[in-house]
Amino acid sequence: MSAGLGASGAPARAFMSIGEVLGQLRPEFSDITISKIRFLEAEGLVEPERTASGYRKFSREDLSRLRYVLSAQRDQYLPLRVIKDHLDAIDRGLEPPAQSGSPRVPRALVAAEGLPGPDAFLPDVSEIRLSRRELMDAAGLTPEQLDQLEQYGLLGPRQGASHYDGDALVVAKTVAEMARFGIEARHLRPFKAAAEREIGLVEQVVTPLVRQRGPEARARADEVSRELAALSVKLHATLVRAGLGPGLRR
Repeated sequence: MSAGLGASGAPARAFMSIGEVLGQLRPEFSDITISKIRFLEAEGLVEPERTASGYRKFSREDLSRLRYVLSAQRDQYLPLRVIKDHLDAIDRGLEPPAQSGSPRVPRALVAAEGLPGPDAFLPDVSEIRLSRRELMDAAGLTPEQLDQLEQYGLLGPRQGASHYDGDALVVAKTVAEMARFGIEARHLRPFKAAAEREIGLVEQVVTPLVRQRGPEARARADEVSRELAALSVKLHATLVRAGLGPGLRR
């Protein structure tokens, strides 16, 4: 969601009191009250931080959530139970259902065609959180196929968590498309081994940058990792295409 803006269009403060939140919302929602904001908090739709003395501290994200809730109530007549499900989907990086049904994976992740370039390595792709069923539905995998992918180490739940991220989805969807040609997970172990070697090469270049102190060094390390990853994909694809012969280059 977009950060909240004040009535004048200026960015809201990093933290706001409940009275300041009321002032931000009232121009758009004339019937909003402090009691309504407290009720939405009690229902778990917004969770502001608290000061040491117990006062609420609302962030810009809290303000955006409240705007979403109030708009959904006013414009779509959605009950709070449904709105809460929508917010859960948004928190997990998914698109809430338009009318009914289940949350959807962002179309940009499942509909992209062609090879990724430097800009295709989106910084927030790993923030997507999918259940096992959502991953299978979005990628078009059977439970047996997913079990095989996990068995051969091609994907798995995010480390220390029970959900799958956007990277797992891209792998799963790619493998599902390759399965149409009779390629199974066991055939793809060389891809995993090659990727691990490429990761090691990138780490050799990036590690000296990571050891340097300061945010600039960290940002430079991230930039180099991203660029080398994109170049690695480009080189791999070119070598495969070249090795298959000139017929594919027509």
